[in-house]
Amino acid sequence: MNISEQWHEVRTGFERPFWVANITELFERLSYYAAFASLARYLHETLNFDIEKAASLAGLFGGLVWFLAAFGGTLADRLGFRRALSLAYFILSLSYFVLGSLKSTWMAPVRSAVPLTLLVTVVLMLPALGIALVKPSIVGTTARASKESARSIGYSIYYTLVNIGGALGPLVASWVHQHLAVEKVFLVAAFSVFLMFFAVLLFFKEPRRAGEIQVVSLAQSAQNFWTVVTNPRFMLFLLIFSGYWIVYWQMFITLPIFVHNYISSTADTELLLVTGPLVVISLQLVVSYLTQKLPAFTAIILGTLISGLAWVLLIIAPSVPMVVATLVVVALGEIMQTPRYYEYVSRLAPSGQQGTYMGFAFMPLGIGAFVSGWFGGKLMHHFGEVTHQPERVWWAITGVGVATAALLWVYDKTIRKTVASNV
Repeated sequence: MNISEQWHEVRTGFERPFWVANITELFERLSYYAAFASLARYLHETLNFDIEKAASLAGLFGGLVWFLAAFGGTLADRLGFRRALSLAYFILSLSYFVLGSLKSTWMAPVRSAVPLTLLVTVVLMLPALGIALVKPSIVGTTARASKESARSIGYSIYYTLVNIGGALGPLVASWVHQHLAVEKVFLVAAFSVFLMFFAVLLFFKEPRRAGEIQVVSLAQSAQNFWTVVTNPRFMLFLLIFSGYWIVYWQMFITLPIFVHNYISSTADTELLLVTGPLVVISLQLVVSYLTQKLPAFTAIILGTLISGLAWVLLIIAPSVPMVVATLVVVALGEIMQTPRYYEYVSRLAPSGQQGTYMGFAFMPLGIGAFVSGWFGGKLMHHFGEVTHQPERVWWAITGVGVATAALLWVYDKTIRKTVASNV
């Protein structure tokens, strides 16, 4: 397929709900990454949590968001994507508002009555409830509102828009952090998703596909959920692939602390985190075009290996320019594997179960975030504060990335034998 044919697919291959859903996703990602870009340093420097606790709490924030998407996908199948999205954006607007109000005077009675760790833990769990509904609804809409021939391009468009939001989020966080109090970042995030609540109500129409089997009962939804959970081959794949996200989330959890403590205390860590999304925005469609003939699983393995090896650059020369170079290489691996990963999982989903399957597709992101917060915090404490060799953190992170790629290769050559060759 040449470029003109691909452009024709972009113009004709998608129904209106595809564009509405993915544009709202851009603003949801802006909110999420604005909050995440400031969170670890906010917890460590403003709320005075130690490095291990701050990293673990940041990992909790990231982990629950993605882990609960598996349950959110089942609920989205039951509610329908329109109701699920509108409910999700309303929950998110309230959640970020509370997160940004933790130090407000009206929260003083709560702060005095509840231990700070418990209070922050509960508040960080709230956004997960909304995002757990957003993510499977967006990718499920992408599957339903795309022509079969345009589905691969559709996920590339989806991921490009995600990364536009991912780039704008840290930019917004950087500006707010520099000009206003850091907690205002979360209030801006709340306003962004509150606008999307109205956008869904006004412009989004439930996507339907001819012959689509609709979930009609909670019992059927539960059965769909159980069917996925008891698929050992699929669950093993998700578990192995979690290693990619253990590596990836270090950008948001340990890298900002590493840069601030061991490279430059004046570096704008939020602004540095714009690097990856900008690379994805610039190169996603180009890389997708160049690698479209690669089988999806091969692209997943290669992308995982590239992102894993990226951290060697920080071992060679820990500096701000090398941080940028590392983030560029991580993004190149991300570009190669992520759209193909969603395409691969979407093709495994039976009719009427896209929400459930795509919800489970986010489980590796959740497992990775949970583990990366704990793992990264331990590494930063041991190598940074005990042995004073902070660059050794990245040896361990690189090892996880390479091991994950190797396990995916073994899985592909052994367990995945019965999967269609074009998936």
